[in-house]
Amino acid sequence: MPLSEPAPHDKSALDTFPNPHPDRDYEIEFECPEFTCVCPKTGQPDFATIYIDYVPDELCVELKSLKLYLWSFRSVGGFHEKVTNDIFADLVELLSPRRLMVRSEFMVRGGITTCVTVQHPN
Repeated sequence: MPLSEPAPHDKSALDTFPNPHPDRDYEIEFECPEFTCVCPKTGQPDFATIYIDYVPDELCVELKSLKLYLWSFRSVGGFHEKVTNDIFADLVELLSPRRLMVRSEFMVRGGITTCVTVQHPN
């Protein structure tokens, strides 16, 4: 059965499950090399690799839901800084993690590569 296209920036796509070991700190790392959003100036697609690294508290993010959530940015027009901070804010709100880092590495546009990193706690 094909997956339906999520709504733009659809944080309701995110789901969680209980941390199986809330008694200890451990890192979960995701690398999402096929992230796409839209340049708000040109309407052209922007391609990036999104890195998510977190230490869960009570909840972990479910992987399929994370994939659908990241897909929901495909039609979103947003600057790299906004998109990265939106992902970060949604994950902090969802998980209340002990630590979280979201890093976006956008492909070259106009001869410039953009990397944006946001961390919690600050």
